[in-house]
Amino acid sequence: MSDSPGDLFGAASAADRGEQPASAGVAPLAVRMRPRSLDEVRGQAKVLRPGSPLRRLIEGSGGAAGPLSAILWGPPGTGKTTLAHLVATAAERRFVELSAVTAGVKDVRSVMEAAVRERDLYARQTVLFLDEIHRFTKAQQDALLPGVENRTVILVAATTENPSFSIISPLLSRSVLVTLESLSDEEIAELLRAALTDERGFDGEHTLADEATDHLVRIAGGDARRALTSLEAAAGVALDAQPAGRLSDDPVEITLAHVEQAVAQAAVRYDRAGDQHYDVASALIKSMRGSDVDAALHYLARMLEAGEDPRFIARRIVISASEDVGMGDPTALQTAVAAMHAVAQIGMPEARIILAQAVVHNAMAPKSNAAYLGINEAIADVRAGRGGIVPAHLRGSGYAGAERLGHGKGYVYAHDEPDAVAAQQYLPDDLHDQVSYYRPTDRGFEERLRTRWEWLSGRLGRTRRD
Repeated sequence: MSDSPGDLFGAASAADRGEQPASAGVAPLAVRMRPRSLDEVRGQAKVLRPGSPLRRLIEGSGGAAGPLSAILWGPPGTGKTTLAHLVATAAERRFVELSAVTAGVKDVRSVMEAAVRERDLYARQTVLFLDEIHRFTKAQQDALLPGVENRTVILVAATTENPSFSIISPLLSRSVLVTLESLSDEEIAELLRAALTDERGFDGEHTLADEATDHLVRIAGGDARRALTSLEAAAGVALDAQPAGRLSDDPVEITLAHVEQAVAQAAVRYDRAGDQHYDVASALIKSMRGSDVDAALHYLARMLEAGEDPRFIARRIVISASEDVGMGDPTALQTAVAAMHAVAQIGMPEARIILAQAVVHNAMAPKSNAAYLGINEAIADVRAGRGGIVPAHLRGSGYAGAERLGHGKGYVYAHDEPDAVAAQQYLPDDLHDQVSYYRPTDRGFEERLRTRWEWLSGRLGRTRRD
């Protein structure tokens, strides 16, 4: 569906004219169902809103200076290639597709030379779709700059990695950055229904059971290409399962069993909107708390295979790192927070590795809920009305009249004392010597903290409750 640099001077292809090639009937379902116009595009409502840079580029209204180039950043199956094709069909532009995996500087220069000839001889613009641009080296990306700067080509580059780290600044500054999002479950379901009835798809030859639809939506994970590829494979299984010599013209139903066999992936008994969502998440937390690393990894796998949002899982791991591990191993929280940020940047499927590391750390770490219990007890006292006025020597003294009120009088600056510990009252009168919210355990790192906790109690003159 695209020209290679070697035949750029040939006649306009079917892809250039926005048509399906003659072999469309045997093309993969995901290719046959590729949107032919903006009206057929599912998802991406934000970046395709009227007047947006990408919509104007697709509609051929680039302004007085001509159309800008665009960097499309998003997960797989969100329509990057489709949008590039739509840009090409506007104003009968010529479409050239390269992959950064196989192309080099020589290929880029060939495209630029051919684009100049197309412009000069036929007054046609060339759209260069460069897939996986993040795989290009700095030198290879530099080769694109003259053509983009002079608008010899309209560059539409696709990447699944953060452009701020993977694309050189001069190229970014000359392009519009468009962030695409994974399709919603409903949008994936609509796409599957359309493929069943559309003449480019199955044209009514198949029906899809509800539970099979739900499973296809789950395993797609917002990836339209994956959803259609899985549907096509399941349709093949359903046909093979029909009895020999079948003469009925009735549609062949695609069942959950057909989908499972096609994708070699059993349906996970997990409802992201129902009880299973909370049950499996609870089991993950309790397995980490109970230090059963294998069970924790099992429930993590169930959540991931069911299409659970990895960001949700990461947030639960962060909470567990403080609630259940706490000061037993303070580095568990560091691992969990780092995992949460990494998952947001990387996405699936690689995010599973990061989440697994954080789960293993939480499960294997010494456990302490002392900090969790401490804040709960402190909040309970506050809600019960305990805790009088702040001792005068601790009150703010940096404003006019504070000294006259006695604020700050007698305050001892901790750093002026031996070991930087000032023996003075910190809690309000009604709580002083009455509470001990934090009570360290004798497990993990907290065992060392307990020794210091006891020493501090003596220095501060407080009687701690154990």
